[in-house]
Amino acid sequence: IGTSYAHTFHYRMIIPARKLTLPTTEKEKDMYKHILVPTDGSELSEKAIKQGLALAKSIGAKVTAITVSEMFHTFSVDPVIVTDTPKEYQTHCDARAEKYLSIAKNAAKDANVTYEGMHVMHDHPYEAIINAAKDKGCDLICMASHGRKGMSALVLGSETVKVLTHSNIPTLVCR
Repeated sequence: IGTSYAHTFHYRMIIPARKLTLPTTEKEKDMYKHILVPTDGSELSEKAIKQGLALAKSIGAKVTAITVSEMFHTFSVDPVIVTDTPKEYQTHCDARAEKYLSIAKNAAKDANVTYEGMHVMHDHPYEAIINAAKDKGCDLICMASHGRKGMSALVLGSETVKVLTHSNIPTLVCR
């Protein structure tokens, strides 16, 4: 009647899921020999660990898991750093790292995949991840993305995006 209505239509394509095919030729199996899997203890990181280990098992690769803790600073907005002495902070970081890495270690043991865990102190986790991948000779990084969108992604940043931006090592992003 004189009033116009804007209609929004949402289209969704449904594509049948394809079965994951595992490498069959020796060339395909040799594609990745050492996978780095960063973890921050989150549920998404645990999913990336499982996916990275499944890939490693299927191609006969070994896995190195890494967790990164921020360096101790006298002035910080992190309440843990503010209330701790450097020694207490290091003890807390080591305990947290052990907890995070034990998840990967146990999953690797269950999958019968060669595993190494490492805890690194660094102010920029993405740099520690890239450096570890280079130092260990990793040919793939398998990491989670927390899927932040909009302003939170711009303000908070993403370690995954930083790894993708600054590294020339192939990176598999899991959600």
